[in-house]
Amino acid sequence: MLTMTVPTRLQPSDIFVQRHIGPNPDEVSKMLATLGLASLEELVAETIPAAIHVEKSLDLGPPRGEHALLEDLRSLSQGNVVYRSFVGMGYYGTITPPVVQRNVLENPGWYTQYTPYQPEISQGRLEALLNFQTMVADLTGLPLANASLLDEATAAAEAMAMCFAISRKRSLGFFVAQDCHPQTINVIRTRARPIGVDVIVGDVSDIDFEAQDLCGVLVQYPATDGRINDYRDLAERAHAAGSVLVVATDLLALTLLRPPGEFGADIAIGSSQRFGVPMGYGGPHAAFMATRSEYVRKMPGRIVGISRDAEGNPGYRLSMQTREQHIRRAQATSNICTAQVLLAIMAGMYGAYHGPEGLKQIAGRVHGLSRILAKGLEAQGYALVPGPFFDTVKVLACADSEAIQAAARDHRMNLRVFDDGALGISLDETTELHHIGNLLEVFGMGREPVVSVADLAADIEYEVDPAFRRSSDFLNHEVFHRYHSEHEMLRYLNRLQSRDLSLTVSMIPLGSCTMKLNGTSEMIPITWPEFAYLHPFAPTEQARGYQTLFQQLERWLAEITGYAAISLQPNAGSQGEYAGLLSIRAYHAAQGQQRDVCLIPVSAHGTNPASAVMAGMRVVAVACDEQGNIDIDDLKVRAVEHADDLAALMITYPSTHGVFEEDVKEICQIVHEYGGQVYMDGANMNAQVGHCRPGDIGADVCHLNLHKTFCIPHGGGGPGMGPIGVASHLAPYLPGHPLEEVDPEQGVGPVSAAPYGSSAILPISWMYIALMGREGLERATEVAILNANYMAHRLQDHYDILYTGPNGRVAHEFVIDIRPYRSSANITVEDIAKRLMDYGFHAPTMSWPVAGTLMIEPTESETKGELDRFCDAMISIRNEIRSIEDGQADLENNVLKRAPHTAAVVTSDSWDRPYSRAEAAYPAPGLRQFKFWPAVGRVDNAFGDRNLICTCPSVEDLAS
Repeated sequence: MLTMTVPTRLQPSDIFVQRHIGPNPDEVSKMLATLGLASLEELVAETIPAAIHVEKSLDLGPPRGEHALLEDLRSLSQGNVVYRSFVGMGYYGTITPPVVQRNVLENPGWYTQYTPYQPEISQGRLEALLNFQTMVADLTGLPLANASLLDEATAAAEAMAMCFAISRKRSLGFFVAQDCHPQTINVIRTRARPIGVDVIVGDVSDIDFEAQDLCGVLVQYPATDGRINDYRDLAERAHAAGSVLVVATDLLALTLLRPPGEFGADIAIGSSQRFGVPMGYGGPHAAFMATRSEYVRKMPGRIVGISRDAEGNPGYRLSMQTREQHIRRAQATSNICTAQVLLAIMAGMYGAYHGPEGLKQIAGRVHGLSRILAKGLEAQGYALVPGPFFDTVKVLACADSEAIQAAARDHRMNLRVFDDGALGISLDETTELHHIGNLLEVFGMGREPVVSVADLAADIEYEVDPAFRRSSDFLNHEVFHRYHSEHEMLRYLNRLQSRDLSLTVSMIPLGSCTMKLNGTSEMIPITWPEFAYLHPFAPTEQARGYQTLFQQLERWLAEITGYAAISLQPNAGSQGEYAGLLSIRAYHAAQGQQRDVCLIPVSAHGTNPASAVMAGMRVVAVACDEQGNIDIDDLKVRAVEHADDLAALMITYPSTHGVFEEDVKEICQIVHEYGGQVYMDGANMNAQVGHCRPGDIGADVCHLNLHKTFCIPHGGGGPGMGPIGVASHLAPYLPGHPLEEVDPEQGVGPVSAAPYGSSAILPISWMYIALMGREGLERATEVAILNANYMAHRLQDHYDILYTGPNGRVAHEFVIDIRPYRSSANITVEDIAKRLMDYGFHAPTMSWPVAGTLMIEPTESETKGELDRFCDAMISIRNEIRSIEDGQADLENNVLKRAPHTAAVVTSDSWDRPYSRAEAAYPAPGLRQFKFWPAVGRVDNAFGDRNLICTCPSVEDLAS
């Protein structure tokens, strides 16, 4: 047990560490004995090189009890004062349907899944994502949508890169309308600078397509000041010049407004936040992108499509996976790795719950309230921006502007203040009629009301301007018409959940992905109003609780990593990589050096080379030796070869092969000697916390996957967070934000729409670190290493363990070799992955970092019983392979080749297979007590790519 400063008998009954770490002390002793060791300290000494092991304990508090810490966080949250925000700018109050909040957002059956790379056990969320794609495609009037991006601003930046890829002339000019949201403009500028795209911000009426040579144009519809503009002529002009038109838009407005696809848009982007996802001081929210079918191979991110399984039944899957960044690497369309799956599912379910008529009613109500407000303001003598609008009224600058702002604050309201002194008021689903009265009272400045709100509301037009009115139908598929009662929606959500394997079912032993317990007490605070309802651009004094939490979390992460400064802004691991490389690039530029070569080992995560290219760097590969370590001789050759241009080396530590490289300090020294900086990918931080620190090792910057090591749940593929830590010399070059003081010639611009990324999920990591304390975090690392070594020991007589350290130990993960069975039994990693589903498990990471292998990571939160259950399954599968090798089982028609086995197949009237139904469905004894059934048989990926269907299919589509 952990030693604590409080006597054992006085410790709280709910100390989290004892609940988080899976193996109890007796199990730890047994596993150590299996390894021939006497203590965890002995294991750590044999695993982590002495040269990097931390001698000093982390300066963190003791382990905490869950109840007491929740009380402390509740007190801290009171520093956030939730005013009613009428700020808009892409963030709005919304009503999360309680059935969706309780059964999706707060449900571990939805938030603990992994990315749906194994479609047979991911059919529930794949269907939910297909609903989201269909909703986006219908509302935007464009046929193809992806399964979400990170936020609206980064979606706009992705669209800019997509325009360059589409443009026939490969033009380097990109025009951004000046009435786009300001955070979008700034993120685009950040993204454009390193890749040489010239961003022009101005009035679209001033565009000269012949002189400006543009690959694309971005407009906002409705504009950031509320106006609805007609872009039909602009679309024609852009297309005639070979340019692409991108429209940033609002899904709720599109229920009433003519969709972008109908007036010539090629790409539509935006945020689905107002479809039931709280503002959360900036996120997480699911952005969307829709485009024309001919641009499908240029679209970034993930796309869900429909294929068929081995029995010919429909099966959902991720389409066109060969475009994913981990395969295309430096040629990837993007480094997008995290899709905001959980939030996209919430938005899609919001659409299904309300249906097209319900959404139009919500939009019409918001628009009607906006019209009442506008009439009331005009009656009081205020001048408004002329022209049609949807939900945002802009009051032109007047002498009373500051007094109005003060009065608004007195009424606990936030208005938007434009640079010219004008005031913006954006209404939303949560706005009530009495709020209109309050606003008119604020603008009345104590004067008697000219007209009552009731009189204004008596004769109001709820339809938008006829010139922009939508005439086309949308959301005609059955899914948007069946689930309008709570009971039906509840059943639908549970039906989908039952088709997905999550951590509520079994361990998910994915190497490099750290699928660990997301404790319930960690998740509770994210829906507290003080965290959930705050607008990201509310005045700082209204977010003191958040600011305190950020400061504490930054200090803790700096202590854990050994860095001088932390940026919480990157809202995905891939964004952390990108931000870290931008900081390195800015640092070199400040030294007057134009270094642009990034050395990347051949075993690196696929996002690494894609991020380097996005940061304007040239990728040069570095070889690895037979043990998977960086080949130091080759590193020296590359460093010398590019000495004048060397910007950075990207490494992962422990290595992507699951071992602590002994020479990591020397590797860092070599790069520094030739003028480069060292970037460490923090994906494997779960093997370091409390025992070694990236900053001490010599890395200059490291991103942290909070959705791995620090317990933010994967959410079926997102949300994630990827903050970066940097050494002191890089601190001035961390990402800034337009709302903060940033030197544009020195600091890096924003990489996310909100200043602190997905702020609403940061309390999860705050809770985890505070609950675990110093001893708990150190013990978690030790047990993660113990669990991996125990499993490797149990499996080593059945599979070859490819890589180990000098003492025969692995880190927190290990790689087993499946390649020999291709020739001996015609069995591949895919066959084993599918067969594991019959045993009730998700497969380990397939064919990475070495093709034909499986990479296994158990994490510290899995018990010895669960580790043994998985090992027993793998040993049983090895025996099934031996049956093929021995000729006892058919080479093609066997339990592995035909896996997974669905309930429909096993219970069918006919059975023509040379093995029994029991062998197919119940290969392990415990499965008789509980059995997770794959929803479909093995999905045919090639068929799905040849027959691309990426929206909810009709009966005719399925029949064909």
